[in-house]
Amino acid sequence: MEWLPLLFFLTVLIFLLLGYPVSFTLGGISVIFGLIMFGTDYFNLLPLRIWGIMSNYVLIAVPLFIFMGIMLERSGIAEELLETMALLFGKLRGGLAVSVLMVGAMLGASTGIVGATVVTMGVLSLPVMLKRGYETKAATGIIMASGTLGQIIPPSIVLVLLGSILNVPVGNLFVGAVIPGIILVLLFFIWIVIQTIIKPKALPAMPDEELEKFKGVGKFKRILNAFILPSLLVLAVLGSIFAGIASPTEAAAVGALGATILTMLKGRFNLSTLKAVMLKTTSITSMVFMILVGATAFSLVFRGMHGDRYLAELILSAELEPHYFLAISLLAIFICGFFIDFIEIIFIVVPIIAPIFESMHIDLLWLGILIAMNLQTSFLTPPFGFTIFYLKGVAPKEVTTSQLYKGVIPYVIIQLIALFIIVLFPQLVLWLPKLIGE
Repeated sequence: MEWLPLLFFLTVLIFLLLGYPVSFTLGGISVIFGLIMFGTDYFNLLPLRIWGIMSNYVLIAVPLFIFMGIMLERSGIAEELLETMALLFGKLRGGLAVSVLMVGAMLGASTGIVGATVVTMGVLSLPVMLKRGYETKAATGIIMASGTLGQIIPPSIVLVLLGSILNVPVGNLFVGAVIPGIILVLLFFIWIVIQTIIKPKALPAMPDEELEKFKGVGKFKRILNAFILPSLLVLAVLGSIFAGIASPTEAAAVGALGATILTMLKGRFNLSTLKAVMLKTTSITSMVFMILVGATAFSLVFRGMHGDRYLAELILSAELEPHYFLAISLLAIFICGFFIDFIEIIFIVVPIIAPIFESMHIDLLWLGILIAMNLQTSFLTPPFGFTIFYLKGVAPKEVTTSQLYKGVIPYVIIQLIALFIIVLFPQLVLWLPKLIGE
C-alpha cells in the first residue's frame, strides 16, 4: 500500500500540469481516492476539516489585505509616487529604475498585491522608460522584480497563509520578513548601479525637458503629499502589529478602512469604485479559499493514506542532515514555482514537509521566511511566472516575451542570492522578532 500516496500525488500533479482548475482538481481527485480508500465515512470527516479551516480567525486577514490593495490601486497613489520619484531621481543615470524600485517597495508595504503593482507600474513607467532610451530588458526586469516585493515585504498574503499552515504567529512572520525584504531591495539597487556602470547607455538619465513635465507649482508640497499618506497607512498597519496593539487580522481591517479613507481624500471614491473593489476582492478571495478547500481535501486523504508518515520515514531512513533536507526542499519548491502558483505550493507542499522540519527541530519562523522568499521567485521564473504575463498584457506591442524572460533572469538570480544569505545567517530573520518580543 506504500505506493498509493505516491500514485495519488502523481495523479494530482499530472492533472494540474494538463491545465485543469487547481481547486477542482485537488478536491475532485481527493474525493475519488477518499471514497476508494475510506468509503462513505470520508464524507463525515471532510466537512469538519473544511469548517475548521474556514473558521480560522487568522485567515480573515486575507480578504481584508486584498481589499486594501485593490482600493489603493484605485486611489492613484502609485501614479503619484512614480511621478514624485521621477522628480527626485530622474536626473541620475538609472534614476527611473531606482524610482520604480522604491515605488515597488512602498506599494509592497502598502498593498501586497503583485498583479496590481506590476500592471500599474507597467502602464505608467514602461512607456516613459522606453521613450527615454532604456534597454527593454533593463526596464521590464526592474518593473517585474519590484512588483513581487509585496510577497516578502509585510503585510504579505503569502506570510498570512504560511502562518496558518506552519502554526507560526503571523505577526512574528511579518517582523521576521522586514530585514530580508530590505536586503532584497538593496541587492536590486546594487544591480541597477552595476548596470549603469557596465552599460551606461542602457539606463540613461531623464533630460531636463522631460523632467519639466513632472514639475509644477509646489514641488516640495507634492513630494510631501505623495509620501505622507501611504507612509501613514503603512505605519497604521505594521506599526500596530509590531507594537502589539493589534493582531494581523485587526491590522488588516485598519488597513482596509485606511485605504478607503485615503481614496476619499484623493477624491476618487464613489459607489462604482466601491462596487468594483468589492467584486474584485470577492473574486480573488473566492479563488484563494476554493484552492484552500481543495488542498484541505488533498491533505486529509494524503495523511489518511499515511503518506506524510511514509515520506518522513523515507527521509529519516536516508539519514539526511537537516541542512541537506532543507536544500532539497527549497530546490523542490523553486522547481514547482516554474509550473504552479504559490498558493498551490503553500497548500500542497508545505503541509507535507513542515512536520518533518519540526521533528528536526528547525525553527519554523525561519523556515517560513525562507519558503516565502523562495515562493517569490515563482512570480518571476519562466515560463509561467505571473508577473511576466501581467506585464506582457500592458506592455507596448514591440516588447516581446523573450525580452521579458531575459530581463527577469538576473533578478531571479539575485533573489536566490538573497535566499542563500538568509540560509547562512538565520539571525537576519530571528533577531528582530526576539528584540520586539523582549
